[in-house]
Parts: sequence; structure tokens; C-alpha cells
Amino acid sequence: MRQYPADLNPPWKKPKPVPEVPAEPGLVVEEPGTGFCGAVIRCEAGTVTLEDRFRKHRVFPLEPGGFLLEGRVVTLVRPASSAPVRPTRTASGSVAVPGARARVARAGRIYVEGRHDAELVEKVWGDDLRVEGVVVEYLEGVDDLPAVVAEFGPGPDARLGVLVDHLVPGTKEWRIAQSVTSEHALVVGHPYIDIWEAVKPSALGIPGWPQVPHGQDWKTGVCRALGWPSDNTGAVWQAILARVGSYKDLEPELLGRVEELIDFVTGSGGA
Repeated sequence: MRQYPADLNPPWKKPKPVPEVPAEPGLVVEEPGTGFCGAVIRCEAGTVTLEDRFRKHRVFPLEPGGFLLEGRVVTLVRPASSAPVRPTRTASGSVAVPGARARVARAGRIYVEGRHDAELVEKVWGDDLRVEGVVVEYLEGVDDLPAVVAEFGPGPDARLGVLVDHLVPGTKEWRIAQSVTSEHALVVGHPYIDIWEAVKPSALGIPGWPQVPHGQDWKTGVCRALGWPSDNTGAVWQAILARVGSYKDLEPELLGRVEELIDFVTGSGGA
């Protein structure tokens, strides 16, 4: 009696094996059952955690053929090495220096207008600043900036950089900045009314920053327009700050100015 193979399907009808792909951090996949698309941020025994562009996290089981990678069905598997992935870049995009110790603080300083400015600079550039030994301090506004600069007494070995909000020609801030003439002090700024606005709307899941009528407190107006609690702008700011993961979440008008100040204070940007 003639023997037939157990599998009677011709080769072209046989299902193709689903490829296995290591769930490395940063790999972007889609879970077809929910349509959730995000980057791998964590892979543990039996599960993978994805983060979408709105910073929302979802945990999914590592099931065979459970994900789409560039439209292809794949099976995510735990990476061979379970050791923590060492970041190769800092939040500012600079090359990370593993094991680097904070440098003794320079005499030079960077001043920013307020606490929120300082917290944002720390979150994105903190690693770089500690390696360079640059300390960031905050002022309460820039109305007394010329006196502050004079009191600091900038010099060749103690440069002073100042970041100013809403530094637009013709504004009060612009006139104050123009009055600082020391060659060892650099005053730069961004065009935004408040440092909040330097965070990209896409990082917060909003279409854009609303227009606030002239004469109304900007933060309060923004919160009311977006349906955020307007009676606690400090808490709102902490929620905004939590959405900032790296320099990619900030507008280039701020990025360039902060980098310019760091270069100036450290002496790598020329006199």
C-alpha cells in the first residue's frame, strides 16, 4: 500500500513560519488586537511594555505571532541578554560618559528666569552640566538683571550665561538684555512667553498651545483653554515636565540657546 506523507498540503500552501524578533528597547511594533502602536521600553518574563507617542504605557503578553513589525506578523521574544541596557546618549543627545563623576563646580554660572526653567534645563541637560561642572540658578524675573550681573562680577574665569523668556526685539526683556554689556556675560533667549511653550505640543498630546488674550495670566489662560486645573499651575507644570523625555520633546529655539550658553560658560564657544 502506497504511503503518503502526513502533510498533504503543497509547499506553496504551507503557512510560513512566523519570525522571532528580540524585544529590544526602542523597537516599534503594533499589537493588532487593540491597534496600540509603541516602542518597547521593558521586556520581562512573559510580557512586554510598549510606550506610544503620547507616553501611554500598555503591557502585552509575549504570545506567538502577537505583534506586527512594519506590517509583518512577528513573535516577540525576550532579548538574549537580560542585563539593563546602558544608555548611549544623555537626554540632551550628547554621548553618555559611563561612570563619569560630577566635576567640581566652575565659578561660572547659568541663570534662568524661574524654577520651571531650571527644572526643565536640569531634566534635559543635567548629565551634561554635572560633567562640565556648570551650576544653574534661577532668578525671579529679569527686571533687575543689570544689577544681578554687576553683583556676580563676570570675568575670564567666571563667565555668566543668562537665559531669558520672551526675548523678542522691542520687548521689555529685549531692552533689559541689551543693557548687559560685559564681554564675559552672554544673555540669550527664546521667543516663548513662558518656558511651558518650549515643550512641543506633540509631547503632550495637544494640537498646539492656545492663544491667551493680552493682559490675562498666560498659564491660567492656557489651563482654562485646555481644560487643565487652573488653580494649581505648579501641579500642571509637573505633569508637563513628566512628559519630557529628551531634547526631542523641546522646540529647537530653546535647544540652541541652552547649548550656546553651556558652550559659552565652559569656554568651548569662544570669547
